Amino acid sequence: MKKAAPGNGPVIIKKYANRRLYNTETSSYITLEHLAAMTREGRDFKVVDAKTEEDITHNVLTQIIMEEESRGQTMLPVNFLRQLISLYGDSMQAMVPGYLEASMDSFRRNQEQFKSAVEGAFANSPFAEIAKRNMAMFEAAASAFQPGGAMHPPAPAAPAQPGAGESSDNDVSTLKAELAKLQEKIEKLGK
Repeated sequence: MKKAAPGNGPVIIKKYANRRLYNTETSSYITLEHLAAMTREGRDFKVVDAKTEEDITHNVLTQIIMEEESRGQTMLPVNFLRQLISLYGDSMQAMVPGYLEASMDSFRRNQEQFKSAVEGAFANSPFAEIAKRNMAMFEAAASAFQPGGAMHPPAPAAPAQPGAGESSDNDVSTLKAELAKLQEKIEKLGK
């Protein structure tokens, strides 16, 4: 999380014994959904126990993930969870957080490269608008991995144009050439 809140440093959120969360920046009580939205916006925050001043940010973020998972927004496969649990107490446990963080950073970089490759492959083709809509859907699906990303519905489909169903041989040839270029770029990204 890199984007700082207005003012200096992270926003301080106090958690009281009654489980209520208080945003010291806005002087208002908030919910876990508000914290999830702040995370997606890239807002930096720190959650502290109101009585002890102990940093409990990790626990609250884990709770947000649990709530998202229980709502059907499952992103963590059962096998992954089992493997993660089995690493607790293992000699490799200390290395896991760094590995997972590096993996997520790599995922974000690859996502940007994939986006650039797709946009470049379809830039001057008759299917450029379709590619843009598909990328918007891809970004929406992957936004949970991006700090500051937010789920957005895909762009509405463009209205059909007269003669849209009538493809000429030239259009088909152009499409095949563009798809071949896209396949090459995807294969290069995979290496």
